[in-house]
Amino acid sequence: MKIKFLTAALLGAFCCIHTSAQDIAVKTNLLYDATLTINVGAEMQVAPKWSVDLSGNYNPWTLSGGKKWKHWMIQPEARYWFCQPLGGHFVGLHLLGGEYNIGHLGHGFKFLNNDAHALSDHRYQGWFAGAGIAYGYSWLLGKHWNLEAEIGIGWAYTRYDTFECKGCGRKVRANKAHNYVGPTKAALNLVYVF
Repeated sequence: MKIKFLTAALLGAFCCIHTSAQDIAVKTNLLYDATLTINVGAEMQVAPKWSVDLSGNYNPWTLSGGKKWKHWMIQPEARYWFCQPLGGHFVGLHLLGGEYNIGHLGHGFKFLNNDAHALSDHRYQGWFAGAGIAYGYSWLLGKHWNLEAEIGIGWAYTRYDTFECKGCGRKVRANKAHNYVGPTKAALNLVYVF
């Protein structure tokens, strides 16, 4: 009897959830696309001026010369819209987390406060988690299409291992921690709104 009542109550609650056109969107970050990073995002309006956004990206490639920028990341975000959801100015609070395997990128590229030559000679493998705030704007291009720009700053904590070279397995440093403060989100999203 209790299970039937609980099932009926849950079904009733789901039937009361309001969904209509212009409440849901899917997107791709053109900046990530330019770096060969597979990415997709989805956003849903949850209140008159609020939406939730979830994006994820994945880069599994090893490039020519053994260059690696392999990673995966998820980034949920709560957004407050100043005018209407999915259009105009917004601010957001986001989380981020993922893993990376980066190395052999050449001179002049710094990572985790290491000297500029470290990424040409070493490989870094680890995980990260963090949070940040963001500001953005979404231009309405048509009935179903938007273009959205967003920039965010925040903090991320990472733990990583350092390897001697891009392909060998000799670990030279293990379980090193690093705190990062700076940009945590950059997006130029092409958005399709249902």
